Amino acid sequence: MARLFIIVLLLLAATPAIAAESAAVVSERATVTLISDTDVAADGKPFRVGLRIRLAPGWHTYWVNPGDAGVAPEVSFTLPPDARASGIAWPAPERLPEGPLMTYGYEHEVVLPVTITPGAAPLVVRAHANWLVCSKICVPEEGNFSLNFPAGVPSPSPQSSIFAATEARTPRPSPFAAIIAADGILSIQGLPSDSVAEAWFLPVSAGVIEPSAPQALGRSAAGITLRLKPGQQFNPQRKLDGVLVLRDKTGQSSYFSISAVPGAVSVAAPGIPLPKVLGLAFLGGLILNLMPCVFPVLAMKAVALLRLHGSSRAAIRREAAFYVLGVLVAFTCLGVLIVTARAGGAGLGWGFQFQSPAFVTLMVWLLFAVGLNLSGVFQVGGRLAGLGQQLTTRGEDAGSFFTGLLAVVVATPCTAPFMGAALAAALSGPAFAAFAVFLAMGLGLAAPYALVAVAPQLARWAPRPGRWMDLLKQALAFPMYGAVIWLVWVLSQQAGPAGVLACGIGLLLIGFAGWALGVSQTAHPRRRRIGQIAALAAVAGALALLPASFTGADEPQSQAREEAGIEPYSLARLSELRAEGRPVFVNMTAAWCITCLVNERVALAPAIVRRAFADHSIAYLKGDWTRQDPEITAFLGEHGRNGVPLYLFYPARAQEPVILPQILTQQIVLDEIANAGS
Repeated sequence: MARLFIIVLLLLAATPAIAAESAAVVSERATVTLISDTDVAADGKPFRVGLRIRLAPGWHTYWVNPGDAGVAPEVSFTLPPDARASGIAWPAPERLPEGPLMTYGYEHEVVLPVTITPGAAPLVVRAHANWLVCSKICVPEEGNFSLNFPAGVPSPSPQSSIFAATEARTPRPSPFAAIIAADGILSIQGLPSDSVAEAWFLPVSAGVIEPSAPQALGRSAAGITLRLKPGQQFNPQRKLDGVLVLRDKTGQSSYFSISAVPGAVSVAAPGIPLPKVLGLAFLGGLILNLMPCVFPVLAMKAVALLRLHGSSRAAIRREAAFYVLGVLVAFTCLGVLIVTARAGGAGLGWGFQFQSPAFVTLMVWLLFAVGLNLSGVFQVGGRLAGLGQQLTTRGEDAGSFFTGLLAVVVATPCTAPFMGAALAAALSGPAFAAFAVFLAMGLGLAAPYALVAVAPQLARWAPRPGRWMDLLKQALAFPMYGAVIWLVWVLSQQAGPAGVLACGIGLLLIGFAGWALGVSQTAHPRRRRIGQIAALAAVAGALALLPASFTGADEPQSQAREEAGIEPYSLARLSELRAEGRPVFVNMTAAWCITCLVNERVALAPAIVRRAFADHSIAYLKGDWTRQDPEITAFLGEHGRNGVPLYLFYPARAQEPVILPQILTQQIVLDEIANAGS
């Protein structure tokens, strides 16, 4: 009798289940079955089955795109020839941080639905599935499942409510237009931004964005934007498919399937009207006149202002107008370069040209040549010698124009207050708004001279010409030489000893060119021509040395050096520290950024600040943007900036960082630490 009972049990186990749930595959980590929303099948009428995974506490499995790690479950079906199975209708996953990584998956329980379209009933559905479950370790599991559907009139099974719960998390087609920009900004248009408390995007394909990167939420009248960090598989020419998760102020979540088309994101700076942005840009440009980067050009502007004494009103206006024109043309060119490059996917930001060792070398030689001119080694045109003469020649118009150009070029290593929000607006809005912001910034920088153009009588307050003006002009050469020394130091951080050697030889040749030009300017025309040829040959020799500026540039010394108590920034390290619950201070800087260097010396290096960091166990991460670094560029963009400095403080229990001012003091830093502690 017992033997017969065992045989019956074996026969039952081998027979497909006539029920809405199969026999379970059970481990200490998960219980997995195949369920159905009906008990019977009708000819040609679709119904749903689903792989039901019930997970033990602390364990999880993965979505179709597992994120930084993991493997998605797989289900294959064996059906009669006249039946077919759809793909999995994936419910929206949760974001599951795993140390510095971010994965997409499910905890507790998930059902992966598949639609079965039968041919003729009855029907047997057999399936084989593989799934990965993870906690501290990951364990691959698999199982075979079978359900038997007799012919009949379909009706809901006891498992129908489980499918209904899954439907609530299944993304539905989005009614909103979606655009993905080349720099990773995702725009959702037509969505009332006031109704959104949180939002994030989950791509269906791996590698198109960095899963662990923050997705900063922006709002505007057009809808919302999310700043995504493009991954290695991101293609700005292709659609971006995925799931948009929206959470309202009550905590209710909605899930939408979106397919973002490539294009320009035409939203202004989140929450800031364009007129206010233009005002911030103007103030930032005006304050830029007081930043140390512009001191060398202030020397040239001082000489030019003194030169205006006694000139006609028309000449004064002409001088000022050409300087203003030079500033505006330079800002327009910067705007075109940055906006065009970012539209093509390049991460250029404010001061990007100083990330090139070749450009820094050219600036060293140019400022050295300007210093030699101010020192009297040579003159550019005879008119410059007569400081009291009227400014009516084309040569002096060009001199004013190029002084304006140079002012902008050397101002870019500095970032003034108000510029951060204005630059973020310039690069997140449409092209016309971006250029308006750059022009407003240029007007701010040129405002002192523009005032002279509007009210030329102000120039009459300048002191009368005299020998003292020649002495002042020569003295003002020394800020130029100081700028040369600073830029050579910047070059040493970028290109190492070989780059500095090439730059030094170039300085020698530029010095020879200035001397040859100077001694020949008062000579016979034939000797003057010889001097000019010698000067040109020396300059050509210096330019031939430019390729040497890149030698050793692959490993900038500024990035290789480590400072006591400071770690190099990386997104992985930041995520790890935040996962540990430690407070973190992030300093985004560059060797060519004078504002950054002054802030570090004044506000971050003092012993009282370092002691406060140590007392509160604050980790100090320093990102070096001296050379182009895509990870730092993306980080700046995620926080609405496209230039340095940027200072962020992550308190231990806060979700979002505090953004500190661009001009720091000890007290600002200490107060922020004290506020976090309280």
